[in-house]
Amino acid sequence: MVGNLGSTRLKRPLKTNTMQNYDALPAPLRRWVAQAALPWSARSCHKIWSRAQARGEGLSQIITRLDRAEKRALERDRAARFT
Repeated sequence: MVGNLGSTRLKRPLKTNTMQNYDALPAPLRRWVAQAALPWSARSCHKIWSRAQARGEGLSQIITRLDRAEKRALERDRAARFT
């Protein structure tokens, strides 16, 4: 099974303790990463999560922010495939 790793031309994250980093994420963020269409690094997701929390955003707002980030990444990937 290829999963979400074979479906994109975007740069892949560097391999550094990926499972440990993933396990350290908050449970709602781990659930989001698990269902994501793209292979997100724990570091990049946690960065979005932390910044949104610092702004005082709630869980639903943070998930919406992550969904928007993924949508933008998918659009960039789609554009890269046709250039």
